[in-house]
Amino acid sequence: MLQNDLLSAVHGRKLKNRNRGKTDEWKTSRFELKQVTGEFMAETIDGITVNYEDESGKQLVKELDKVILTRGSWTTIVFMYQDRDRKTDQFGDPKVTIRRYKKSGNQFRQQSKFNISSKKQALQIADILTKWFAE
Repeated sequence: MLQNDLLSAVHGRKLKNRNRGKTDEWKTSRFELKQVTGEFMAETIDGITVNYEDESGKQLVKELDKVILTRGSWTTIVFMYQDRDRKTDQFGDPKVTIRRYKKSGNQFRQQSKFNISSKKQALQIADILTKWFAE
């Protein structure tokens, strides 16, 4: 029996496949069945990370630092990270991402993100914010 058919029978309604080409991983909870499609979900704020490995275990994104700006049901975290360059197989220059997570049930799910792709861009943003909020 196919997973969708089995889960539909157990859950009592037809499930939508929001896989978008990623490998299905089915997760059960006491109240519902959830489809996890490559999106990292954490149960605690401290468990949230941008570290990412491919199916073979090779690290593609390496988290260098993490600063939690706000805690609660809506959480904001700033990460410094490096991406692995597919051509050279080396990690590139550090980048920054600001991400917002919403607690839904027992899981934090990413709601939005803003990526700062270079040191130059990060310094420009810092300069602008310093000017705007100078006392």
